[in-house]
Amino acid sequence: MHKMIFVNLPIADVQRSRDFFTAVGYTINEQFSDENAISVELGENIVAMLLKNDFFGTFHEATTAAPGVKETLIALSAESREEVDEVVNRAVAAGGTEGRSEDHGFMYGRSFDDPDGHTWEIMWMDPAAAAGGPEAAQG
Repeated sequence: MHKMIFVNLPIADVQRSRDFFTAVGYTINEQFSDENAISVELGENIVAMLLKNDFFGTFHEATTAAPGVKETLIALSAESREEVDEVVNRAVAAGGTEGRSEDHGFMYGRSFDDPDGHTWEIMWMDPAAAAGGPEAAQG
């Protein structure tokens, strides 16, 4: 059905967000970035559009959530438990705040908040468990 996802989020400072997400290891698509927004490539066909607060407000009629108010949790898959740790550790080293972590054996995840307070959950699930349920991973 859908071919791509664009997550649009309000931010306070374009350069701060650019520096942060680059340090975490993501690529910025300059074609869709300017003084009002950056286009962060999170994966194939997965894009975060980070828009300055006032620019973000031009795309909707509601009140934009203030910093510190949670409206969404963004969950991204990882190829392994190690990749989960690598991404979150880079985010924390770049100035992010470490969040919750969960380890269910067949599913592992950690989260961080970016400098604007958006929560990013990085998770891995055992492919065998995904195909056959949690009992498949327990053998």
